[in-house]
Amino acid sequence: MKNKALFLDRDGIINEDKAYVYRKEDIDFVEGIFDVIRTFVSKGFMPVIVTNQSGIGRGLYSEADFAALSRWMQSQFDSAGLPAIPVYYCPHHPTEGIGQYRQQCDCRKPEPGMLLTAIAEHHIDASRSFMIGDSWRDIQAADAAGVGHKIFVSPGDNENSQPIDNVTHVNTVSHILSTDVIA
Repeated sequence: MKNKALFLDRDGIINEDKAYVYRKEDIDFVEGIFDVIRTFVSKGFMPVIVTNQSGIGRGLYSEADFAALSRWMQSQFDSAGLPAIPVYYCPHHPTEGIGQYRQQCDCRKPEPGMLLTAIAEHHIDASRSFMIGDSWRDIQAADAAGVGHKIFVSPGDNENSQPIDNVTHVNTVSHILSTDVIA
């Protein structure tokens, strides 16, 4: 049987989006995110982080800096009793990237590459999986990868009127637990 996944954007969903975060000193976890992950895990979902990290491509921080922060974040997940969470990231930017990072790729959301790689590597049933994102790019990538359920977290109205099936709109991450999406 294939696994069910909870795909999570990082900046704005797991941690506050402060633009180009790469140091643990700059991480503030979003209120309620550990409870959301814990609830999905208790229902058999495997959490997976999928994140655009154009700060690498722009030369603002290195892949080593990103890896170090990811290890530290995992230690925080461990301390909260959460499982190991694989991280997929895209360091590219089509216009602002430097050197090898300046490219149009299939991994930068809204392209589905990161999700498709995770789906293949972890034997995930995309149709039974969820994506939680705070950008319409997250939702588009999930839709293109065949993810069955999308949760768009935004403090305001839908930023795009493009219809995509199975999108739940909530105002904050903590509101996810008050919906019936994973009942």
